[in-house]
Amino acid sequence: MSNTQENSYDAIVIGAGFTGMYQLYKLREMGLAVKGYDIAGDIGGTWYWNRYPGCRVDTESYVYCYAFSDEILKKWSWSEQFAGQPEVLRYLNFAAEKMDIRRSYQFNTRVMKANYDEAGNRWTVVLEDGSTAITKYLISATGPLSAPTMPSYKGLESFKGESYHSYYWPRDPDGSTAGKKVDYRGKRVGVIGTGATGVQIITEVAKTAGELYVFQRTPNWCTPLRNSPLSADQTIEIKGKYKEILDYCKSTLTSFPYNFRSDSALDVSAEEREQFFEKLYNAPGYGIWFGNFHDIITNKKSNELISDFIAGKIRQRVKDQAVAEKLIPKNHGFGTKRVPMDSGYYEVYNQPNVHLVDIREAPIEEITPKGVMTTDKEYELDILIYATGFDAVTGALDRMEITGKGGKTLKSMWAEGPLTYLGVQIVGFPNFFTLVAAHNGASFCNIPICGQLQVEWLNGMFEYMAKKKLEYVEPTQEAEDKWTDEVHALIHKTLFAEVDSWFLGVNRNVAGKDKRRVLVYAGGGVRYRETCNRIAANDYEGFAFR
Repeated sequence: MSNTQENSYDAIVIGAGFTGMYQLYKLREMGLAVKGYDIAGDIGGTWYWNRYPGCRVDTESYVYCYAFSDEILKKWSWSEQFAGQPEVLRYLNFAAEKMDIRRSYQFNTRVMKANYDEAGNRWTVVLEDGSTAITKYLISATGPLSAPTMPSYKGLESFKGESYHSYYWPRDPDGSTAGKKVDYRGKRVGVIGTGATGVQIITEVAKTAGELYVFQRTPNWCTPLRNSPLSADQTIEIKGKYKEILDYCKSTLTSFPYNFRSDSALDVSAEEREQFFEKLYNAPGYGIWFGNFHDIITNKKSNELISDFIAGKIRQRVKDQAVAEKLIPKNHGFGTKRVPMDSGYYEVYNQPNVHLVDIREAPIEEITPKGVMTTDKEYELDILIYATGFDAVTGALDRMEITGKGGKTLKSMWAEGPLTYLGVQIVGFPNFFTLVAAHNGASFCNIPICGQLQVEWLNGMFEYMAKKKLEYVEPTQEAEDKWTDEVHALIHKTLFAEVDSWFLGVNRNVAGKDKRRVLVYAGGGVRYRETCNRIAANDYEGFAFR
């Protein structure tokens, strides 16, 4: 199938990260006329933008990959167990070349609007320069963490020193895949934010800063990443059993290379439990979260046990116990929000040049020309870094004006929270699809693997439509209602539902995002894919075609 009219396509993909690139590649393999757009200057998605100091994956590099291509798996060798941002972007460049993907993308291009024409059954995409493109299928692959937010403090533009947002970190002027190197020696540096990004930045900046002031509103539970180089022998071993490793990942709840234990933390003796926690804490990666007792995120007592264990580790690692207590979360248990992986984070607070500023005790009043003013004092700074998070999952879609049937916008339809079928489609928005998005099985997951599996399922639908000569697909209201209810029911079986986090769409830097709205599917990747496959086998039950 092809479409020869200028600026008219069979499919448009928004986003050139892991998932967007693969979706475009698969559609092009079908013979469709496909166009991709991305606001960035090149491929890479989040890894193009996030070039801040210390940025690296918290997933084992060798499973943070394209699993579909034997050639890419065999020819690429990772240098570290948990790769840094420059290496991940080099990998994506390598994969893009193998897929010959750039010829189908237009970069430095922001999609402003997308309007559905009911009479013609086509989407019109409006770009920032006013130009338009028309498509039958419109596919969003914008990613769950691609809409960065700034705090709402007064005076943000008044600061006279250097200021950076982690997401918009400047590129290396020498043209490498890394970010600009900033000299912190002898400088007074402030970092606002202590989430996963802030933890990585703080750890790196503390090594050379003259004085580092960490402005913390909400502490997080951090556990050691324990990164290390991958030797030649390890690489050979991994490549020799790659299929086995990737098949195992696909069998786990989150597509990480570990799975939850089937027993409860309450089923074993205190001694056995402590030994198991120690083993997990001393192992690399997210095993402490995703390879733990199955009920640490569903049972409050079990969660208290692991939270107390991690709290004890923080007290051991931080010498000043008053500081340690400020670094221990009091408003949520371990694993009920994203767990930042650290590489010496707590130890930086033992350095005389690092100062923790608790902005719950003394809130920030404004950013001044000299630095940061709290209710307690003004902190004079030379460099100010914002690690203030994202308008997660729905934010990138909210920033585009997507208008479906009857002139209804997606943002207005989702004002009280997303409504979806399988997290892939929305009633009133025919032929519009969302990947790694709200309510689907790829957002709370090892995204490269889960995103690829979602692309392959969606491509199966496109092939089904082509075979039956169908031009239109939209979920039924009944199917959307049932799926949305299931997503809500699943997360309310977990402790996620009791915590303000991006899983529930809470970001107080964004107007209207101070209330909880269920964004993620908590049933796990295996259950999600089984559901999707069952629906596909039943002629895509719940979707209306014509």
